[in-house]
Amino acid sequence: MRTGGCRWPLPEARGVMAAARAEAEAEAQAAVTALAVSVRDFVTGQQDGRAAEVAAGLKDGSWTVLQLVEALGFCLENTDPRVRGRGMQLLSQVLLECYSVLQEKEDWCQIGAAVQRTDSAGIAGVRCGDCVGPEVLLKWRVSVRMRVRAAEHGQQTGFRAKSPGALEEVLHLVLFYENRLQDHHLVIPSVLQGLRALSMCEVLSPGLAVSVLKAIFQEVHVQSLLQLDRHTVYSIITNFMGTREEELKGLGADFTFGFIQVMDGEKDPRNLLVAFQIVRDLIAKNYALGPFVEELFEVTSCYFPIDFTPPPNDPHGIQREDLILSLRAVLASTPQFAEFLLPLLIEKMDSDLQSAKLDALQTLTACCAIYGQKELQEFLPSLWSSLRREVFQTASEKVEAESLAALHALSACLSRSVLSSDTEDLLDSFLSSILQDCRHHLCEPDMKLVWPSAKILQAAAGASLRACHHITRSVLPLLLEQYTKHPQSSQRRTILEMLLGFLELQQKWGHVEEEESTLLSLQAPVCSVVFSALTDPSVQLQLVGIRALTVLGSLRGFLSPSDLELVVDHLIRLALCEEDSQSSEAAMEAAGSLAPIYPKVFSGRMVPRLEEELQSEQEEESSCDRCSLRQRCLQALAAVSTHTSIVRETVPVLLQHLRKVQKGSDAGSAQDIISVCQSLHRVALRCQQDAESCWYYHQAVVPCLLAMAVQAAMQESTHPPLGKALLQEEVLAAMVPVISAATTHLSPELAAQSVSHVVPLFLNGEVSFLPQNSFPCSFQPFQDGECLEAQRRLVALLMAFVCSLPRNVAIPQQEWLLRELLALSCSCNCPFTATTAAKCFAGLVNKHPAGQQLDEILQLAVNRIEPGLAEGLHRTQALTLLLWVTKALVLRYHPLSSHLTDKLLGLLSDTELGPAAADGFSLLMAESPDVLHKGCHADVRIMFRQRFFTDNVPKLVQGFHGAGPDVKANYLKGLSHVLNHLPKPVLVTELPTLLSLLLEALSCSDRVVQLSTLSCLQPLLLEAPQIMSLHVDTLVTKFLSLASSPTMAVRIAALRCANALTSLPTIVLLPYKARVIRALAKPLDDKKRLVRKEAVAARGEWFLLGSPGR
Repeated sequence: MRTGGCRWPLPEARGVMAAARAEAEAEAQAAVTALAVSVRDFVTGQQDGRAAEVAAGLKDGSWTVLQLVEALGFCLENTDPRVRGRGMQLLSQVLLECYSVLQEKEDWCQIGAAVQRTDSAGIAGVRCGDCVGPEVLLKWRVSVRMRVRAAEHGQQTGFRAKSPGALEEVLHLVLFYENRLQDHHLVIPSVLQGLRALSMCEVLSPGLAVSVLKAIFQEVHVQSLLQLDRHTVYSIITNFMGTREEELKGLGADFTFGFIQVMDGEKDPRNLLVAFQIVRDLIAKNYALGPFVEELFEVTSCYFPIDFTPPPNDPHGIQREDLILSLRAVLASTPQFAEFLLPLLIEKMDSDLQSAKLDALQTLTACCAIYGQKELQEFLPSLWSSLRREVFQTASEKVEAESLAALHALSACLSRSVLSSDTEDLLDSFLSSILQDCRHHLCEPDMKLVWPSAKILQAAAGASLRACHHITRSVLPLLLEQYTKHPQSSQRRTILEMLLGFLELQQKWGHVEEEESTLLSLQAPVCSVVFSALTDPSVQLQLVGIRALTVLGSLRGFLSPSDLELVVDHLIRLALCEEDSQSSEAAMEAAGSLAPIYPKVFSGRMVPRLEEELQSEQEEESSCDRCSLRQRCLQALAAVSTHTSIVRETVPVLLQHLRKVQKGSDAGSAQDIISVCQSLHRVALRCQQDAESCWYYHQAVVPCLLAMAVQAAMQESTHPPLGKALLQEEVLAAMVPVISAATTHLSPELAAQSVSHVVPLFLNGEVSFLPQNSFPCSFQPFQDGECLEAQRRLVALLMAFVCSLPRNVAIPQQEWLLRELLALSCSCNCPFTATTAAKCFAGLVNKHPAGQQLDEILQLAVNRIEPGLAEGLHRTQALTLLLWVTKALVLRYHPLSSHLTDKLLGLLSDTELGPAAADGFSLLMAESPDVLHKGCHADVRIMFRQRFFTDNVPKLVQGFHGAGPDVKANYLKGLSHVLNHLPKPVLVTELPTLLSLLLEALSCSDRVVQLSTLSCLQPLLLEAPQIMSLHVDTLVTKFLSLASSPTMAVRIAALRCANALTSLPTIVLLPYKARVIRALAKPLDDKKRLVRKEAVAARGEWFLLGSPGR
């Protein structure tokens, strides 16, 4: 039926709609009833958990804010302050939890409307009978109306309310809370919590923040509140300062004064941290301090210096240092505090308390960063007097260091100030005072004030270039004069060390070409003094002279060409001819520092001299002296190779000398080759920083080493290689790091170019790229035959090269190479060759991309390893291959690593291979020096040790319990190696379950097990004393027993552990004190000095156990 174009619902539809409405009303009524029950339980039943339920219902829409406030009406109107307090507490807690979802003004309008109705109904009676009175209520109503009218006329800028009614309702809520600040003291904490929720809301109208803070300043006596409530007040202020900065600045100095009243008398460190931050913000954000600068200083400086000791097990974690730094940031935040702060700092510097001195000095240093001459002028004499006394008379190095730092800061502050024509130069007068009090002490190098005076002058001079000129102009001529007057080496050393300090300051401030440079005018006497020190018989004076020479050389333009030649001559003489090794090493280091600055001088003068010394054969010298001289020449060549042009000169010299000595066949020539390789390695490390030098070095050195090795191997193909120096294991091992260092930093393009020559050399005998490649026979290191044993040894050089290549460099014929290496590692009778082949195979497998080719290669390896381990003559080689392949796969988290590790665990029960398999766990966990480490681009995943520990230690423990007595030591050794290389934080967490096994390992007769276990236990004694103290009786017995071990390393480790025992709780150790002291008397007479040293340290700690102050 249609009426007027509208369709009326049928009777059945009307019934359904009515039922739905009734059901909805019933649900709403049930929700309101539940809300009322929750409110009543919270208010009268003291069930605090109901607040969370009410907040949750508000968030999920079970009830509205309006319904909540109406439910609270009975308690907000109650005459009992405890009931009102609980009601306010519930409302405030809900606001705190739900303020983020009440960001629309309509939500706050609901609260305000409800509060208005509730307050209108009952607040007058409550306050008349309790604490406020009806006249306050009248003023409140008038205030609301006036502020609404002001907003309607636009007098509160920035606020655009949707309607005057909405504005009035928001104000009702804020003013309701403000007026509750006048309520009973039991209600105040809950009111403050509600205001904190309001302070975190962004929808409040402008002006309300000021209103709230004024009410708090006027109505709340903050000092009488509990710590948590005072913290709430600070939080309200902090929140409003973060969101309503401009409004609060509109209060002017009244806001600062109000905060001073709030903070005055605060004692709790948790609140002080917040209060100090507020003060910093007041100053940093330019709030008006007005006439209250001194009051603000007084209310904060009363805590200086901080004297706070945190209670044990403090859950808040506030440390004394936190308060010190926070207060210092306040005191050093504005120059306006200077007139009040500087007298306080001077007073504390004169204190007898060291902590007060340090705090005052550090605060003064911080203040100088923002002060100027105006703030410091009045107090400079007193500050200098205090600082001078602390440097001259203090017995504390900390106080001396902080005093010098403060003096440096003062000088820097005075240097920064811009002078006008009619003002006094305070820096000049300040430095003149320092010179007057300190300069004369420099004339007495044997007196105790000479060094404090020098330190003061250097601290002041280091503040600025102007200060440096002022002081060095007066001090440098005096020091040069004193050096000439005092002939004794000890006195000259003191004077030259002081002179060195001022030279280093000149180095700090840069060029010496400036006209006002004092140092440039004293060039001749300074060089004369330094050169005379280099020729003095005293080693200590020589060392200071070398340091001074290095500084002078770093000052560009200071040394003339003739002086530079003289510098090089002195360095050559000291490096080669000086008997004392300290002077020789220092001269080489100085040459390395100066060579990049003067590369032409060093490459043209020093390198030829070193080459001449290497080539000369002076018969009058003994062989020992000649060997020592050659050694120093090689070291000097490596030290001076710090510039690309010099490297191009030194590398050919080293290679030429290597060709010369490799022709020898005695042990001496082998040692010479090793020395050359060590120098080449140092040069390679220096070249890694420069791509051009790196490629030159690689092209020059790697083919040369390979050519010499290949030639030596071919010449020895029909004879045992042991007589040939270049093919000895020690020599080849020394060549490995040279080739590796020359390869690791190559770019992928250059590395690919090089690998295209090296790999065919070993697989195909392609020698065309080698220098002097006319060899007597073909190079076939992977062929069978005893005559080729010498060639097979060179696989070590192949390993050094291919295992150091970047992972993205493709290796030609890699599958063929892997098969050859696999066969060689399993069948070669030479342990050195088999091991290097296994390491090379493992290094390539580690970097091989995942896929079918890798799986096939690994399957071939497993097929060779398993039969080899079962029986035969090559079980040791198979175990070596198993260990290195397992390590390669463990590092990259390959799935097959678990299978291979289980295979290794099974070998622990083997009577023949068990000890070697146990030592293999050290290989798996330790850092490898030549392959399979990050430096050679190996695939090393993070925390592989933790993963290996988690997967395999339970198996080791299980195997130990099930093993026979003759092989239990193998499991203990393997476990000890794993734990010894595990990060200590991980080990501490697993210590309770593993400590019994570690203690049992100490009873094992195997010295390796003992040493590894002791090394593992020593840090645990320091890091987990509570757990270790449960086994103190066993630990004391074991350590004292092992202190008499036949092995020196075990004795030393046991004594160190006995020393570390003193970190356990004293009450646990006291019953053992006398026994340990008696037992430690025996190692005091040990025949080894290192053992006696550890025994003295350990016995001394046990003697002091339980003494006062420990």
